Amino acid sequence: MSFRLKLLCLAAVPAWLALASMTVPRAEAQTASIAAVVNGDVITNDDVDNRARFFALATGQQGGTDVVDRLKPQILQQLINERLELQEILRRGIVVNDKQVASALGEIEHNNNMAPGVLQQKLRALGVDPGTLISQIRTQIGWNQVLRQVVGGMGRPTDADINRQLKLMTDKKGAPQYNVGEIFIPINSPAAAPGADRFAQSVIQQLRAGAPFPIIAAQFSQGETALQGGALGWVGADQLDPAVAQLVTQMPIGAVSNPVPVAGGIVIVQLRGTQQAGQTNNGASANIILNVRQVFLPFSSPLNEQNPTQQQRDTMAKLHAIEVSAKSCDDVEAANKAAGNVKPANPGPVNLAQVTPAAFQTLLSNLPVGRVSPPLIADNGVSAVMICSRDTQAAVGPTRTQIADQLFQSRVGLAAQQTLDDLHRQGSIQIMQDKE
Repeated sequence: MSFRLKLLCLAAVPAWLALASMTVPRAEAQTASIAAVVNGDVITNDDVDNRARFFALATGQQGGTDVVDRLKPQILQQLINERLELQEILRRGIVVNDKQVASALGEIEHNNNMAPGVLQQKLRALGVDPGTLISQIRTQIGWNQVLRQVVGGMGRPTDADINRQLKLMTDKKGAPQYNVGEIFIPINSPAAAPGADRFAQSVIQQLRAGAPFPIIAAQFSQGETALQGGALGWVGADQLDPAVAQLVTQMPIGAVSNPVPVAGGIVIVQLRGTQQAGQTNNGASANIILNVRQVFLPFSSPLNEQNPTQQQRDTMAKLHAIEVSAKSCDDVEAANKAAGNVKPANPGPVNLAQVTPAAFQTLLSNLPVGRVSPPLIADNGVSAVMICSRDTQAAVGPTRTQIADQLFQSRVGLAAQQTLDDLHRQGSIQIMQDKE
């Protein structure tokens, strides 16, 4: 097996799980041990443990490891922030409906090319309540609506704002752009800084070991890009914090940064690609769209690379046989069907410029049409892909509506930390156990 790419199979939670109501448990109703009380609302140690186990799942860790235990103080701080956000959502009468939650989960599924049901199975196997993720996604959506109310109509970009941005884009055509992912970790007080830094270092360690950046960002980033897996998209250096801008101009593609101090906290950055404005990263003013098929063969237990089970050896041998015998995309699709369609054979059109990590993008760039890729081995199974066709499409610039949304979202981001800081100052927060 000459090529190894760590891939975590996370699927969208089925839509019915979105029916979990957005309620806040009161302290007097709880029998579980209490970790913190936020304006009279309780956060239990079970809540902290659930989130820690979710992190273990997302990074491929086993629950209860020293790494996960070290993250619990920061996880508690994150839960406190989320509880403050949820209380503000309820105070403002904002309702996040099931369709919005299902749509957000569907985006996670699409971005990770997953079949329905896998995440629910993994969460329950780890003893994690699936409602942990549902509640977090619902709060993220509601919090974005709070911030939009805070910014208000006066924050909406005017025609003049949009025209200036269009002119700026025209003037900067050919200038370097960077495809950046971010994980933002807020620091609400000087006392919280050491814990935030320890949390960031642990996250970075897992990311560099192969944990998927979009999933970690969606789970732990508290920036406005969390629902997009931390994706900032293509930006110029002048659109980034100066410290981040200096870093990304020097980073290799695929690299994960050390913690970077920014206003309101610290950020972890991944450079996903570079290009010139108005061009793709291969230098052409076009997008390369791939039509692909994939086969996925699951393992019956998590993979231990040093000691694979017989089932895992047999599964990898089976994939090797498919690699040799498959001559067409129909063959790959048939092999995936025979394996139970655990993951969809057809993930839909793939924009090569948006493929991450960089190693996988390089593999697809160099893979001839009609040839099966080397095995892609993950903890839960092994897969291979075949490119059926490559199409070149003219690159289309953003519309005025898209530019307006981008400008407004940047203004929302500026309001996020200030609003959360205000909630901390105005609230009553008691940490019942010092997990530091």
